[in-house]
Amino acid sequence: MNTHLTAALAAAERGWHIFPLRPRDKRPALHGETACPGTGDCAAGHLKWEQRATTDPDRIHKAWSTGAFNVGIATGPSGLIVVDLDPVKAKDPKGTPDGVTSLQALCERAGQHVPATYRTRTASGGHHLYFTAPPGARLSNSAGRLGKHIDTRAHGGYVVAAGSSLPNGAYEVVDPTEPVPLPEWLYALLTPRQPARSLMAAPMPVRASRYAAAALRAETAAVAGAGEGVRNWTLVRAARALGRFIPSGDLARSEVEQALNSAGLAAGLRENECRAAVASALNWSVAHNSGRPA
Repeated sequence: MNTHLTAALAAAERGWHIFPLRPRDKRPALHGETACPGTGDCAAGHLKWEQRATTDPDRIHKAWSTGAFNVGIATGPSGLIVVDLDPVKAKDPKGTPDGVTSLQALCERAGQHVPATYRTRTASGGHHLYFTAPPGARLSNSAGRLGKHIDTRAHGGYVVAAGSSLPNGAYEVVDPTEPVPLPEWLYALLTPRQPARSLMAAPMPVRASRYAAAALRAETAAVAGAGEGVRNWTLVRAARALGRFIPSGDLARSEVEQALNSAGLAAGLRENECRAAVASALNWSVAHNSGRPA
């Protein structure tokens, strides 16, 4: 039995758009633009792997009948956000956390559990966590944004599917749970920040260090630009981040509260919601931090 074909069909049955990768490799097995024959899928112009990825069983049978190709999943067209947790690399300094450890730490800081969702183990010993993308969202790939050895794959990216293999190992399912929606708090962290001009132009606190002042600008801008569904979490996350500067004296609590409450109102939250969320998050942050942030 062609196990790679079986893996390709299984992924397509989930509605994931797939394309062939080179045998025992992670690179696409499709022709590049310079070698495009201008026929078939490319009759009207060259199509890249993301555009040629498919769920069509006939096309899949035809493609995998010519070789034992690995299976690539185009995350964007598949409506997926995949969190890639890499293992520690040989060149990493001693004590560097792997992706699993970094994600656990991130969840603890956010007061969340590590999400239970479809998960695979990669050939290198890392993990891929699959999530469905929020409706209307168009996230891009990221590298290290969530933490050390944590990358994400979304539009413009792909992952190697379970059932594929590399010289150093195979990709295997370790949790067959159906992919769950990307948690709002993770979505907020991955959403590009849109600085609010009025907030960026606001006078900076007199006592703030340059680092604290920059953090205040960035966090208030992130809150003001947060969309419905992630506004409250963005506000709480920003308050926890800025609260670190209060014990060290870099920022006064009153100025942080004023800036975040104003940003929350600009995002569409009610005043009582803002004040309660900011006060609670600042209390938590102050209680868990002492001294100047590194």
